Amino acid sequence: MSLNKELKSFDDAVSSVFDGATIMISGFGGSGGTPQNLIKSLRDHGAKNLTIISNTGGLASVIGFGSIKNQKIIDIGILVENSQVKKLIASYPVSPSSSKKISFEEAYLEGKAELELVPQGNMIERIRAGGAGIPAFYTPTGVGTSLSQGKEVRVFDNREYILEHAIKADFAFIKAYKSDKIGNVIYKGTSQSFGRVMSTAANKTYIEVDFIVETGMIDPNIIHTPTIYVDGVILVKK
Repeated sequence: MSLNKELKSFDDAVSSVFDGATIMISGFGGSGGTPQNLIKSLRDHGAKNLTIISNTGGLASVIGFGSIKNQKIIDIGILVENSQVKKLIASYPVSPSSSKKISFEEAYLEGKAELELVPQGNMIERIRAGGAGIPAFYTPTGVGTSLSQGKEVRVFDNREYILEHAIKADFAFIKAYKSDKIGNVIYKGTSQSFGRVMSTAANKTYIEVDFIVETGMIDPNIIHTPTIYVDGVILVKK
């Protein structure tokens, strides 16, 4: 049986996404860690009522970069504009510009989408916990704020902590730098921030990469996401 996990197209990677699915999408702020081709294929696929887990609500239209070849700027915003997003779980769901709202902001303010706001450190740890099989953990971040409402509070060493639950997903769509043919992956720069943890916390993980090399050509000591977490890799055509 072949262990080759290289897929022929981005459409193949999104073909099993169903209405109501929960999807993790990597990216820190700009285009570097954003799986633009997978997002575009997901838009074209058309699955509805999606819960999207991502650091931002899509900033490319405001920041001014993030386009792929011969295409408009691609980020989560195109899913929002296509009425596919029911809920967003994010740390930075708003525009950095007070004069220009992103698509998710507009949808949220119009009551067309829900939001769960999560501090960035809590979000990373909730996703990491999901991948590690840890159901919940206590953190001091958010204590005494609106983000702690309805959550269990306990005291450890005379300090209050709130209970946060792990985050898992049906799918993870990730952008990385390089993979071998069986799906051992390495990242560059800030794309590691969410890509590494998200890839472990989904039932199915698909990763778009700039390069695919023969198995054995990546030093095992520098692999960030091992093949066991990866269901498919897709090469970005230059």
